[in-house]
Amino acid sequence: MVNRLAQSQSLYLRKHSENPIDWWPWCDEALETARSENKPIFLSLGYSSCHWCTVMEGEAFSDRAIAQYMNSHFIPVKVDREERPDIDSIYMQALQMMTGQGGWPLNIFLTPDERIPFYGGTYFPVEPRYGRPGFLEVLQAIRRFYDTEKGKLETFKSEILGNLQQAAILSGVTAELNSELFQKGLEANTAIISTGNRAPCFPMMPYAELALRGIRFDFAKYDAQKACAQRGLDLVLGGIYDHVAGGFHRYTVDDTWTVPHFEKMLYDNGQIVEYLANLWSAGIQEPAFETAIAGTVEWLKREMTASTGYFYAAQDADSFTPPTPPYQGGAENSTPPYQGGAENSTPPYQGGATGGSEPEEGVFYVWTYSELEQLLTAEELGEIQTQFTVSRGGNFEGKNVLQRRHSGKLSETVETALAKLFSVRYGGHPDTVKTFPPARNNQEAKNDSWPGRIPAVTDTKMIVAWNSLMISGLARAAAVFGNSEYLELAVKAADFILDNQWIDGRFHRLNYDGQTAVMAQSEDYALFVKALLDLHQGSLSLVAGSDKWLHKAVEVQTEFDEFLWSVELGGYYNTAKDASGDLLVRERSYTDNATPAANGIAIASLVRLALLDQNLEFLDRAQQALQTFSSIMQDAPQACPSLISALDWYQRSTLIRTTPELISGLISQYYPTAIFQVETDLPEGVIGLVCECLTCKEPAKSGEELLVEIERSQTRV
Repeated sequence: MVNRLAQSQSLYLRKHSENPIDWWPWCDEALETARSENKPIFLSLGYSSCHWCTVMEGEAFSDRAIAQYMNSHFIPVKVDREERPDIDSIYMQALQMMTGQGGWPLNIFLTPDERIPFYGGTYFPVEPRYGRPGFLEVLQAIRRFYDTEKGKLETFKSEILGNLQQAAILSGVTAELNSELFQKGLEANTAIISTGNRAPCFPMMPYAELALRGIRFDFAKYDAQKACAQRGLDLVLGGIYDHVAGGFHRYTVDDTWTVPHFEKMLYDNGQIVEYLANLWSAGIQEPAFETAIAGTVEWLKREMTASTGYFYAAQDADSFTPPTPPYQGGAENSTPPYQGGAENSTPPYQGGATGGSEPEEGVFYVWTYSELEQLLTAEELGEIQTQFTVSRGGNFEGKNVLQRRHSGKLSETVETALAKLFSVRYGGHPDTVKTFPPARNNQEAKNDSWPGRIPAVTDTKMIVAWNSLMISGLARAAAVFGNSEYLELAVKAADFILDNQWIDGRFHRLNYDGQTAVMAQSEDYALFVKALLDLHQGSLSLVAGSDKWLHKAVEVQTEFDEFLWSVELGGYYNTAKDASGDLLVRERSYTDNATPAANGIAIASLVRLALLDQNLEFLDRAQQALQTFSSIMQDAPQACPSLISALDWYQRSTLIRTTPELISGLISQYYPTAIFQVETDLPEGVIGLVCECLTCKEPAKSGEELLVEIERSQTRV
């Protein structure tokens, strides 16, 4: 017997379709039922590749006693946070207000009439453990509180709603948009990636991106170049990178970047590719950076690209082992979410069968020492042990996550060994396995015949914001390395979005196998405009026709301004007014998390558009938005690195007008607040013009003069 979620397009929602809980999707009918029956709403948010969401689905949400009580006393509503980040943002903020922490699964209880949260948490076990009460006990206590403590409930509702509304208004004292504000923000965020690692270790790309900007300045407090290079090395040498098949995992559970939480998210990979390319362009040319970019692109092409050109969203951390050899015991989950605790109890499968028991975290990626002994020659195994953290005892529950010990290029012997491991996973040599079809759900993973190991499930939905991050990464890598293949991948994805994501003149966020869904949110607009501008820049030195991307960027920005710009307050709302009727408050995202905040990205793009399109309305809007969020930059700069980066663009924006031949050499360098424009009508003897916002400098008549002008412009006060 299945519930209402069985027909959902969302993989995450469908994973809960066989729960005995009578789940509703987020919809008017569910909200009205809660009101009419006076039942609190149990709102549960997560995403398909979330390990602890999967654990709770198989435990508490599959328990019949819990389901019986839930169905009688609550209206249970399931939301895919990747479909509705606006809903997730509001209730995650509420949870953090209530408990001081957050995470997924996000489980929160709402009043049925106003949808105001009054209790919440993350993972709830079936029985009491990890210092957490059992879920049925929680449900019973919440219902008693709702029925008997009306006075306390009203007080709590007023406090939470007031705090949410206050946060949405941003009523702090505005700060001056000066160099001191930028320096304060740069130092605060550079400190975050400079002061050592604490578990768990996340890529934190918005922070690293801002810190890299600091290499242009002589701020003695932190060595930005050293910190940024180290972050790059941690990423490309650590176990967070898949050294066998490419692509970056979500984070590591330890402070040595060794054992990852094994899901692979498109948004991480797009940002990391762009960051590594920028490191290279800044002169930090570690061979492992180029290798990791190339490997990630191969993974993207092989496993994450639809035939129509867009990129899939994510791959699970968990995957299946075959039904034989039989299960051999093993540790239970023994640590709470976000503190480690991935368990495996049987050796990774070595090829060619169907089946599976329950999915286990990481089994697609890890290796027992005995497997390595069987698969590799003595020379290969010896070299692997020299170059990677491989041992008989392993570094992950008796198995080995590959983590490099040294930077530099890998030897041919190691490359041969890695190709053998690839063949075990995928059933063929990397030269021949160019495409690998996704397992779209657990049934396909268990029942299809796989030539190697059983792969993790892939969430094949297209998310505009996440595709945009990968388009930007590919476009930047194409410009830095002169690689037209990277640009072609980015172009195909951008063209898919342009051709398929508008319905009745409005931009939409998702695509499920050709079906467009959910009105675009601010991060979709902001990141896609950035991606189009990055394509414009990346195309200047590689292909003709780059003006197309600028024209499209202006069109998308115009729609963004029309439907999401706050005329009264400044900045961009997360959702359009006609798509916000079901929201408790209308937020304007400015805090960076795993992905950069929409307003920071949008403001930087407004400055770039003002330079290229010569429309000062874009610059006026950028200034107004920066002033709107200036109190946040002043009081909590560590929360908003993307806004600080946007301030850098505003203060040091540089337009470089020169010939295509010169652009080819300049665009591969690191000029973080520069944008290039082809100029075919320069005066005789002039090779380029450098313009600082509204003022052009003396025309450059030599390459040396041009470089001096660019460097001065990029570091001006």
